[in-house]
Amino acid sequence: MKPIFIVVALALGLTGAPLAAQALPSLADSNPRASPAADGGDGTAEIATGATPDTDSAIAERLRGIYRELDGLETTRVTVDSGVVSLSGTVADPKDVERARQIALRVKGVVAVQNNIVRDSELSRNLAPVMGRLNERLQQIIQLLPLLAVALVIILLFWFIGSALARAKFLWARLSPNNFLADLVATSVRLLVTLVGLIVALDLLGASTLLGAILGSAGVIGLAIGFAVKDTVDNYVSSVMLSIRQPFRANDHVVIGDREGRVIRLTSRATILMTLDGNHLRIPNSSVFKADILNYTRNPDRRFDFVLGVDAGDDPGEAMAVGSERLGELPFVLGDPAPGARLEEVGDSSILLRFIGWIDQRETDWFKARSAAIRAVKMTLEARGFGLPEPIYRLRFDSGSPLEIARSERKSPAPRPKAKAPQPPAPDHQDVSVETDIADKVQEERATSREEDMLDHRRPIE
Repeated sequence: MKPIFIVVALALGLTGAPLAAQALPSLADSNPRASPAADGGDGTAEIATGATPDTDSAIAERLRGIYRELDGLETTRVTVDSGVVSLSGTVADPKDVERARQIALRVKGVVAVQNNIVRDSELSRNLAPVMGRLNERLQQIIQLLPLLAVALVIILLFWFIGSALARAKFLWARLSPNNFLADLVATSVRLLVTLVGLIVALDLLGASTLLGAILGSAGVIGLAIGFAVKDTVDNYVSSVMLSIRQPFRANDHVVIGDREGRVIRLTSRATILMTLDGNHLRIPNSSVFKADILNYTRNPDRRFDFVLGVDAGDDPGEAMAVGSERLGELPFVLGDPAPGARLEEVGDSSILLRFIGWIDQRETDWFKARSAAIRAVKMTLEARGFGLPEPIYRLRFDSGSPLEIARSERKSPAPRPKAKAPQPPAPDHQDVSVETDIADKVQEERATSREEDMLDHRRPIE
């Protein structure tokens, strides 16, 4: 008989090694020493066979009765000889092969089990259990439809409640004066209320353990997504911090890192500037939060400075006094702080002087004021006889020897340039009014755009 079983097992191996392994009779089953003893040596309870449990016929009858009552094992054939049980037949589920063997081993009086049951590969028989289980699941779903409908109503009800609470802007505005944080709290409340409704619905369906699995999986997935979008999260957190700090106002003239312009708005993703050339510049909030921010608008008084050079033979102290006096005469230069000057550097052919003055940015344009001050001080120094020398370069030609050139220089020294005729001081009535072109463009942009803005003029600037 064994060669036949081996041939059957090899044939079944074409459809899957597991089926062949189950169909192949175990040598251990045919060996009484390899099988569990009939006295319950496998640790399981024994099944009584009736009045005559030690006879082969009683064992066979008992097993047939058991298999008739079990789904999938109804057609199992049983023969018993000297306590050795031989099982044959076909089953649709591969698990039933081992199940039949384990049942036979539990019967008292069984010495060994020779399992010749194979899986039936017929399509209709294998499809029938699947369709049966599908039909059973469908019947269960139909029975649960009323509960599913109630659970769906509960989820929708809680979602509507959460949405209504989220739309109560006045409530969250009282809890948080920051609009961005108020929206964040409202969204969190809506999600929390909806989650409570989901828990109640799952508990009604008896699937509350499913929620734990879902939340656990969501936590792991959320952690992985967090690492993947850490830059986005960093930018979002920076937006929250900037909305709390309020480092600038709309239309402030700022320098963020190395970018200069006027602030249009602060969104949940970026800070939008209008450069001094009239272009839009969008900077991610994560970069803004980490960068150095220079705000020219915070203090209305602003200093300007410039450098002028006088001849090396002139008195730098007198030149500084003359230039500072001239700055003080300009109507747009503030008297407090008073204008001044300092010696910057002594060069090869000139002395560099730095002149300093202050203006009120609300009434005077910084660029115009600096330009007018440079012109006024330059013309005043020249009118007082101070020379503003140009760079002098000495050229050496290869046509003559260095000795001959030196003699030529000594014999024919370069003539000193004549001083220019004194010029009258520059007039003081120059246009230094504030330029509002960029500021007007910013106001127009803010008035026409519907994009969100987290800048709040009611809150103090940090």
